[in-house]
Amino acid sequence: RDDLPDGGAAHWAATIREVRALNPDCKVEVLIPDFNGDEAALNTVLDAQPDVLNHNTETIARLYRRVRPDANYQQTLTLLERAARRRDAEGRGMLTKSGIMVGLGEEFDEVVELMKDLRAVSCDIMTIGQYLQPYERRLPVERYVTPAEFARWREIGMELGFHHVESSPLTRSSYHARQQTEGNAHQTEELSLASTR
Repeated sequence: RDDLPDGGAAHWAATIREVRALNPDCKVEVLIPDFNGDEAALNTVLDAQPDVLNHNTETIARLYRRVRPDANYQQTLTLLERAARRRDAEGRGMLTKSGIMVGLGEEFDEVVELMKDLRAVSCDIMTIGQYLQPYERRLPVERYVTPAEFARWREIGMELGFHHVESSPLTRSSYHARQQTEGNAHQTEELSLASTR
């Protein structure tokens, strides 16, 4: 909502609070824009304490100008870093999440570099799916990525320290979202137990 001064942040926050009021046990994941780098708008959403804060990277740095001409790769990383830093400072259990679509001309290793960039800003969950051209005027599919490549990215992501990586041709941002958070909670519990032994 670029037409609103806060980019719609207050609406996200109000929705989170209303969901919690109606169902306190409901887990809430929000998929937000970059708010044009406005940290105050991000903080408005964080004040409402979502369980998962998702902001999609969408593609590798090299393709940003072509795929996301109105966005900025570093600004995306900065948003995720700010969210994780505040989460850690306040001792919250919130998870940060980001996703990309592949098949737009990226190389395998460029995706790995993006994964490293996300881990460097403490991103917890990553999704990787196949780009499909929605209609003729949109960018064409450069190639269909093999299931083996998706599987390898998942392996690499787990080695890099992601709590969960959802990587397959049909993966979309919210695909298996419940399993992503439940799996992460289980892994976090295991890590906590291991650290006390």
